[in-house]
Amino acid sequence: MDLYEEYPAIQMRESEVLVLHDTVCTEDTFRLYLNDLPLAQVVASPDQLRELGTGFVVCEGLAQNVDEVQVSANDIRVYAKTNAEINYELRSSGCIGVRGMPSIVHSSLVIEKEDVFRIIQHIESEIWKKTGGVHCSVLFKDRELVVRSSDIGRHNTIDKVVGFAVLNHIDLSKCIIGCTGRQPAGMVSKVANAGIPIIISKAASTAAGILLADRSAVTLICFARGERFTVYTHPERILELQGNNLGKESSCPKSVR
Repeated sequence: MDLYEEYPAIQMRESEVLVLHDTVCTEDTFRLYLNDLPLAQVVASPDQLRELGTGFVVCEGLAQNVDEVQVSANDIRVYAKTNAEINYELRSSGCIGVRGMPSIVHSSLVIEKEDVFRIIQHIESEIWKKTGGVHCSVLFKDRELVVRSSDIGRHNTIDKVVGFAVLNHIDLSKCIIGCTGRQPAGMVSKVANAGIPIIISKAASTAAGILLADRSAVTLICFARGERFTVYTHPERILELQGNNLGKESSCPKSVR
């Protein structure tokens, strides 16, 4: 299946009517198995399926590594050593997750503010330019782009970049992830379980996402747009912010979106 297709449409611009062919992204439903046992059904863009299956298992805290991944049609089979008890939950975004407390991230990674600006410049993909219908995540290590993934689901983009790193034996504790999507608790949990110390998002977080990032020792950076960004947790991983405490006093100014 292609990642996008063209469909006839009618577009109105004030008093002007245009008949055109619009490019839209595709989606499909994939069945995930862990050690040949049914794990989840995931609606996703039809690419990077080995990475999707691998990343899902790691980001949900079911395994730290995988032994093998097989993709046949719409079935993704992941084989890994796991002792985790699987308790499913249906998240408000419509995705399936595995209930449980995420891992605590251990990393000595420190970046500079210019690294944040550099990364957000790469959080865009060709399929988004064509369709406007996908999220995008990027993974950086040593100031270099490791992988970029696009998908109709923001959770899937996290799974895909993490899966790529796991399959290629990349140390995630030295990586930074950049995302287009919001950062509620479910997204932060995936990143923490993968052991990634820094999240950079163009969008907002939530109260639960911020609390989870704080407890999991994840540096959560949101509203990364243009020449500004907002750090909610663990600012010590930003060189220019070391020694700065997060203000909790009522006299602190309100943020500007």
